[in-house]
Amino acid sequence: MSRFPPISGTGTIIDGKALASEMEAETMARVEKLAAIGRKPGLATIIVGENPASAMYVRIKHSACDRVGIRSQNVHLPEDAKIDEILDTIRGLNAREDVNGILLQLPLPQGLDPARPMAAIDPEKDVDGFHPLNMGALLAGAERLVPCTPKGIVWALERLGVELEGKEAVIVGHSNVVGKPLAAMMLNRNATVTVCHVFTKDLAAHTRNAEVLVVAAGVPGLIRGDMVRPGAYVFDVGINRVGDRTVGDVEFDEVIKVAAAVTPVPGGVGPLTVSMLMSQTADAAEIQMGSEER
Repeated sequence: MSRFPPISGTGTIIDGKALASEMEAETMARVEKLAAIGRKPGLATIIVGENPASAMYVRIKHSACDRVGIRSQNVHLPEDAKIDEILDTIRGLNAREDVNGILLQLPLPQGLDPARPMAAIDPEKDVDGFHPLNMGALLAGAERLVPCTPKGIVWALERLGVELEGKEAVIVGHSNVVGKPLAAMMLNRNATVTVCHVFTKDLAAHTRNAEVLVVAAGVPGLIRGDMVRPGAYVFDVGINRVGDRTVGDVEFDEVIKVAAAVTPVPGGVGPLTVSMLMSQTADAAEIQMGSEER
C-alpha cells in the first residue's frame, strides 16, 4: 500500500520532501553518535565564480547541514580562478581532518574542465560520488560513495516498497551525473535496464515498457501520459524554467492519471538528492574512521 495519499482518481504523488525528512532524521542520529566520540562530520563546498543558480544550490546544501548537525563551510573562488588554484584548494581540504566531505559545485566557469578537479578530490571525501575510483567501484557492484541523485531515487523506491529485482527499468538521459550511475545501481539490484538518449529512435516504444521510469533529459514535457505504462513508478529529474514556472521533463497532469506514482517538480527528486548528500557526508566520516583503524 502506498505511503502517500493519491489525488482522487489518479496515482500517488511521491512526496520527496517527506522522504527527505525521513533520511535527514536518520542522518541526524548518525551525526549525533559520531559527534559523541569527537567525530562530528564536516562538509566543505567549493564554488567558482558568480553563477546565481550555483550559489542558491550551495545555500540549500548548507541549510541541510545545519538541520542535521553537520559542520559546513564554503570556499568561494573568483570567476577568473585558474585550474591550479582550484586544485590547490582541493589539496588543502583533502589534508584537513575536520573536513570529511568535499563538493565542487558545477558547472565551472567557461573554459574550466571539471575532470581534473573532480579526480583530485580524495575518493574517501568524494561525497558527490564522481571520482573515477568511486565510479569504478559502482560499476563493479561495490557501491560506496555514489552520485546523490541516483542514490536518492533507489533509496526512495526501496522505502516505498518497490523491489527492483526483475523490474523493467527505463532511464531517459545518459549523463554521468544521473543516467549512467543510476543504470549501474539498478543493474546491481538485478533490474533489467534500458537507457535512452537523444539518439534513441522510438522513445515511446521504450518508455511504455517501463515499470520504473526515470526521466533526466532536460526537456520540458518530454514524457506525456500516452508514453507511460499503467502502474509505473515515474521519477522526474528535470528542472526547467518555462516562463515564470519551474517544470520537469514529465507532463505531470497527464502522467499522474496513468502511473502508480510520480515525483512532482519541484518537491520531488531535488530534496531527496540533498538528503543523500547529508547521508553520504556521514558515510564518508565513517569510512575515514575505518581507514584510520586499518
